[in-house]
Amino acid sequence: MKKTILGVAALFSVMALAACGSGGGTNSSGKTTSNGDNKDKLTFPISMKNDKEAMKDGELEVAVATDSQFKGLFQWEFYQDAYDAAFMAPSHEALFSNDADFKITDDGAATLKLDQKTKKATIKVKDNVKWSDGKDVTADDVIFPYEIIGNKEYTGIRYDDNFRNVVGMEEYHNGSASAISGIKKVDNKTVEIEYKKVEPSMLQAGGGIWSYAAPKHALEGVAIKDMESSNQVRKNPVTFGPYYMSNIVAGESVEYLPNPYYWNGKPQLKKITMKSLPTASATEALNSKLYDMIFQMPTDTYDTYKEISGYTNLGREQTSYTYLGFKLGKWNAEKSSVDYDPNSKMADKSLRQAMGYALDNNAVGERFYAGLRSNATSLIPPVFESFHDSNLKGFTQDIDKANKLLDDAGYKDVDGDKIREDKDGKKLTINFASMSGGETAQPLADYYVQQWKKIGLDVKYTTGRLIEFNSFYDKLKNDDPEVDVYQAAWNTGTDPNPSGLWGPNAAFNYTRFASEENTKLIDDINSDKAFDADYQKEAYKKWQAYAFKEAFAIPTLFRNEVLPVNDRVKDWDWSYDAPNPWAKVTVTAESRS
Repeated sequence: MKKTILGVAALFSVMALAACGSGGGTNSSGKTTSNGDNKDKLTFPISMKNDKEAMKDGELEVAVATDSQFKGLFQWEFYQDAYDAAFMAPSHEALFSNDADFKITDDGAATLKLDQKTKKATIKVKDNVKWSDGKDVTADDVIFPYEIIGNKEYTGIRYDDNFRNVVGMEEYHNGSASAISGIKKVDNKTVEIEYKKVEPSMLQAGGGIWSYAAPKHALEGVAIKDMESSNQVRKNPVTFGPYYMSNIVAGESVEYLPNPYYWNGKPQLKKITMKSLPTASATEALNSKLYDMIFQMPTDTYDTYKEISGYTNLGREQTSYTYLGFKLGKWNAEKSSVDYDPNSKMADKSLRQAMGYALDNNAVGERFYAGLRSNATSLIPPVFESFHDSNLKGFTQDIDKANKLLDDAGYKDVDGDKIREDKDGKKLTINFASMSGGETAQPLADYYVQQWKKIGLDVKYTTGRLIEFNSFYDKLKNDDPEVDVYQAAWNTGTDPNPSGLWGPNAAFNYTRFASEENTKLIDDINSDKAFDADYQKEAYKKWQAYAFKEAFAIPTLFRNEVLPVNDRVKDWDWSYDAPNPWAKVTVTAESRS
């Protein structure tokens, strides 16, 4: 899975991406556990145990708790957020499978071989892999995403350093070449891709090599500039997952029917229905037995659904985190790079660090999220055990330290009103953007504003109130000058490599921070030397320490996701390394009890 933005249902809930306790781990029995300051360790099973016989022609009803309509960009090249990703899960599948460390394996729809010496990757699609319309998934379908994303008329956000790394891609992108010279069709099922450099993340699922195919036969009649709004993306996507989208009600629901051509076994259900569900209605929906599963259940109301009869709560450590980002520049679309502004309002790292030390995020996790979240210490979540620096302490509340940082940096209270002025003695107002939705959004944001006032900072809400999900991210993408600091969340996907979120050429780098040292440290993570596991771990450690020191983004909460599953559900395994669970899931009774 690629990196995605998380909405308020994700930011303020345990979504199909959340955290349990104080940075818990997955133990050998497949349960997520807390291992931090919580007195009571929280444990969750990772799969459904059901000894009853599966019924024939069963139907599954699923909901996604969200206070925003999904955009409906149902194509890997165009989707951006976790809502669309949730609705794509039953129908859309990646080319590659992965193990528990998210390393690519040979068990998926295609295999990958990476040759470090020749700097070439060979992708081979298995013979029995077909699209939902019966057409073979071919080498052309593996190549087509590169032609879409690399085209100068591409309207999405995926054209980044990973694509520029393909030999000939930049010439294709700027129009000086009609084809990508580094991509070769070996035969109808095999593609060879040559890179300028090879990096360790190329061996990660969702890493440096694009992990998805696009149905060229269904899309090639559509101009690339029109694809995002086309029926082929929004209404009738052709996919090769276990189910296909048979009926889409824009922003509301999707019905799925079994894909008769699915490559990895026969899907077991007659139909799946997935609907958007207001977060405020989620617990009542469980009490009323309206759904078999609800993704993105609000964390702040966990106590209201943790023991509902007829449901089992599954849990796993999340590949995501909540963070505070500081606006430090703008995006240069012409250069596809960050323009860092050393004179921006939030440019002094002492100011940023002080705002981090003002907060008690362990208390936030306990009080707002029933102990299901905890203080985040790094921009690499602990689920990535080989890369996360567990020794990094991060920002823990220290009001005295925060005040000293501001004093030493020259932010003084000039007029005696207990509010600090800027270094020039002028009024300092910091504009804070945060998303609306859920019961916790407002009180949590208010807590942050209150804590910043305690250290003498005048922080006001951008627009005067919390902001709806889509409008919020529009402001971040467009570098709205009324945003100085913001609270958001990232799903890093299955590759923790920071280049796609915090690198100088990442459109997702909404802070717009860049420096020679940051680029150097990220480049080291991606170097040939980092194919050595010990070197790679050390490179990640150095970058995490630098990111903590610079505080361009301050991680606030680690998360585990919780998924309530009705007890009639059978054969659902939520492990990260399990085969596609949608292909195997069944039900054992006509109705939920």
